[in-house]
Amino acid sequence: MEALRAAALSPWVEVDLARVNPVGAHMDSDPETVVGVLREMKASGKAVLGMKILGQGALRDRPDDALRYALGLNVLDAFTIGAESIAEQNDLARRIAAA
Repeated sequence: MEALRAAALSPWVEVDLARVNPVGAHMDSDPETVVGVLREMKASGKAVLGMKILGQGALRDRPDDALRYALGLNVLDAFTIGAESIAEQNDLARRIAAA
């Protein structure tokens, strides 16, 4: 969490990658704390990219909830999601468009 906070304050850092999902799976802290730092980053003009949107698989059975959460934060410029197959990746792309 210290590195995330330092990146938020550093003028040298222009793009931040942060793990974020609604249940705090594989994140640096709880979602509320992390999102607070991401809002600071965004307010200072930094690009913010979300990672672990599905919590490294912890939210595999709740992808719509996780995607709505990430998209609803209004702080992410982009995000990454790992998939185990082309079919899963295509399904996620459809879900993102629908969300």
